[in-house]
Amino acid sequence: MITIYRRFCKNLRYILYIRSMSESNDKSTAVSDNNANNEKLIYPAANRNKEPILQVLKRFIICDFDEIEDESPLFVEISSGSGQHVAHFAPHFPGVKFQPTEFDKSLFGSISIYASSCPTKNILQPILVDISTPLSHFGFLENTIDYMYNANMIHISPYECTIGLFENAGKYLKPEALLITYGPYAKDGKISPQSNVEFDASLKYRNPLWGLRDINDLIKLGDQNDLCLIDTVEMPSNNLTLIWKKN
Repeated sequence: MITIYRRFCKNLRYILYIRSMSESNDKSTAVSDNNANNEKLIYPAANRNKEPILQVLKRFIICDFDEIEDESPLFVEISSGSGQHVAHFAPHFPGVKFQPTEFDKSLFGSISIYASSCPTKNILQPILVDISTPLSHFGFLENTIDYMYNANMIHISPYECTIGLFENAGKYLKPEALLITYGPYAKDGKISPQSNVEFDASLKYRNPLWGLRDINDLIKLGDQNDLCLIDTVEMPSNNLTLIWKKN
């Protein structure tokens, strides 16, 4: 499993390049800011989708605090990538603790820069997480997470990683807490539109274990882990945000 996941990390930037093309029909890819030894990564696709995702989060994240308190909700991002998403979200929820996580250590520098630059100072430093492994191995306790968020990983990793995501959400989310997933999906065995069909084919060409997952299969996986799909939000570029609630 670790070997498979390392291959995923090795090819991460290649896949982000493909996803960037599929979302915009251009050839833009990740670039580095000219500070901090070129470690601050900027993915064009993340810049495009961070605001639409934020608008969805504003519908579902509840917090009564204006700054970090001991009882502040905990938002754990699985597979943080460059760190752009959590950096964009956190200032809008100053009373929420945001914990970025990543398996690829080469991305920690970028995530750390975004976290340190956050004006509301509510982003923790990134920690190593292999989502195919129980989160207890990384210091988390069961029933302690208020929000778990994962974008653009399910389709560019082996299905075992998706299983791990749902199993961990089922154990480590608090009762009635939320798992939020974003990306392209199949439905009823079909993929649409054609751009997603081509994207799915490119993923499977790169690695047969990758590809768009069917929402119906994820619903079954959710049922096995006390997670219920409560909302499906259509997003730009033929993506969806799925909202899962722990029973």
